[in-house]
Amino acid sequence: MGEAIASAQVQYKKVAGTSAVFLKANHKGPSPVERDGLSWSADELNANELSAKLFKPAVNSVLALEGLEEYDPPTDGDCRTVLSVGSSFVYVAKKKAWVEQGM
Repeated sequence: MGEAIASAQVQYKKVAGTSAVFLKANHKGPSPVERDGLSWSADELNANELSAKLFKPAVNSVLALEGLEEYDPPTDGDCRTVLSVGSSFVYVAKKKAWVEQGM
């Protein structure tokens, strides 16, 4: 198993228009996060307990991550790069959420 996808101090914001895709609050690229939304800690998202296990093909947008449940249901630790954001996301089954990978 690799290293945890986040440290406990990392904060996340939910991506606008999604129910469970989270970007780091300090994300440097395009940032389609909810401006007035809450912040979540890595602990709250269980991101500090998980590492990427299976790297799967990239998707074009964060909305496509949520669409995967219909035709390629994710499992705990699945990792996909989102091309429009330029980051990788790991699926946290316990929260049914995609969380941006990295410290």
